[in-house]
Amino acid sequence: MTAPELEERNAEGAEAQAEAEARTAAPKLPSTPRRRISWQKLTVLPALLVAMLLATWLWFQQADLDAVSENALSGGQVSKALWQHVELTVISTFFVLIIAIPLGILLTRRAFRKATPVAMAFANMGQATPAIGLLALLVIWLGIGRRAALIGMIAYAVLPVLSNTIAGLKANDPTLLEAARGIGMSPTGVLTRVELPLAVPLILAGVRTALVLNVGTATLAVFGGGGGLGVLITAGITNQRMPVLVLGSILTVALALLVDWLASLAELLLRPRGLGT
Repeated sequence: MTAPELEERNAEGAEAQAEAEARTAAPKLPSTPRRRISWQKLTVLPALLVAMLLATWLWFQQADLDAVSENALSGGQVSKALWQHVELTVISTFFVLIIAIPLGILLTRRAFRKATPVAMAFANMGQATPAIGLLALLVIWLGIGRRAALIGMIAYAVLPVLSNTIAGLKANDPTLLEAARGIGMSPTGVLTRVELPLAVPLILAGVRTALVLNVGTATLAVFGGGGGLGVLITAGITNQRMPVLVLGSILTVALALLVDWLASLAELLLRPRGLGT
């Protein structure tokens, strides 16, 4: 091999080595972030709900309704009962959130930790008491009306949000909290910028449970004069009219599934990035 050929080969080898080193040293482009909500999550359950409601509607089209059933379902009574049910669920859940989350935060502070067993005992009593019995006691105390139904629903749904808030805040890594204090964060800053974001997944899971509980418990509001879809269910049972009972039951199930689906979407969207997919 001649000297020019040797020099040319050495130059090619050095150039190839430089290109390899450049490729190795070049920063990798960040991968495209995975979508947090899949199309299956967005479409499967709504499609099932639409199919269930469509099948119910088709069944009612060919059902032979007598005068009692038609009277129970006429005059916008179905939409009225559904709207009352939604109102009961939304209002009770709102009060559960403004009671349970601040109380859970308070009970994880050093000055109030000794009160945690007492607060949890009261929350457990609210859910351990049969809902119909609790509602009856509230009706005796407050009289018939929506207020008694709402208080009963709130007492019944406080526990999951309260316990999940306490568990989520207690599960935070103490070293992270100490590091936040070490860089000069105030106690309020540590709570709002570190503790609560880390506890969000557990808190949202508790809120989702409370929502579904409230949809189910709202059917009992009829016994306290609170209205809701329980009106259709009790009318179907007392009058022995299967179409009325079926419609009230299916609407309650569909509403519970819809609320759970919406809560699951909110759980995914509100979860801080970096805490899981």
